[in-house]
Amino acid sequence: MYNLLLIEDDTQLSTLIKEYLECYGYVVHQPMNFSNIVEEFNSLKPVLVLLDINLPYYDGFFLCRSFRKDSHVPILVISARSQEMDQIMAIELGADDYITKPFTFELLHSKIKAALRRVYGEYAHKETIKTCVGPLCIDGNTLTLCCHEKKVELSKNEYKLLKKLMDNNGTFVSREELIEEVWDSVTFVDDNTLTVNISRIRNILSELGYSRVIKSKRGVGYIFDYTSAMRDNHA
Repeated sequence: MYNLLLIEDDTQLSTLIKEYLECYGYVVHQPMNFSNIVEEFNSLKPVLVLLDINLPYYDGFFLCRSFRKDSHVPILVISARSQEMDQIMAIELGADDYITKPFTFELLHSKIKAALRRVYGEYAHKETIKTCVGPLCIDGNTLTLCCHEKKVELSKNEYKLLKKLMDNNGTFVSREELIEEVWDSVTFVDDNTLTVNISRIRNILSELGYSRVIKSKRGVGYIFDYTSAMRDNHA
């Protein structure tokens, strides 16, 4: 039985979502005190968060960033704010998906099931060894990227994307393959979501001194090419 935290200040919509999901066996918690959300999140430890953006006291962006400081729990943003910049900001702050209002409960349920499968179910990978290319090593247990003495934390999505690229070092991986690796479905994921996540990974690698290790080619995809990056750095 999955405990979900539903953070939505539209009482009518929140109640309808709760009733719908409870029909499928979920336990849905609705915070009544919106000034104490972070404390309630830490106490409840939900397996997934449904998060609106426009909220009293603290907006969803602040809460998403706060949750991500200590947790890798899946966060699905549900918001009437449909501007691309809002979606980019939510993803950059750690959200796993962004659903714009109005939406169908069937779509919402599909997104929830996909997120739970990725993190806890049949598609969850229990990594027991590190994946390394040169001095760059990622660890699936700690969700970290290490390079020499430096260590950087990754989100679950960043880890999965980087692992897919490192596993195929020197070979292009299509955008569709990367989307399927992380989000299970090409249909329901905005292509821009992948671009944002790749940009975040590139920024992390750049901070470690490997700004050119991930390259893209229009119509082909992305490539993690350590050997080529080393030649570029010494050119």
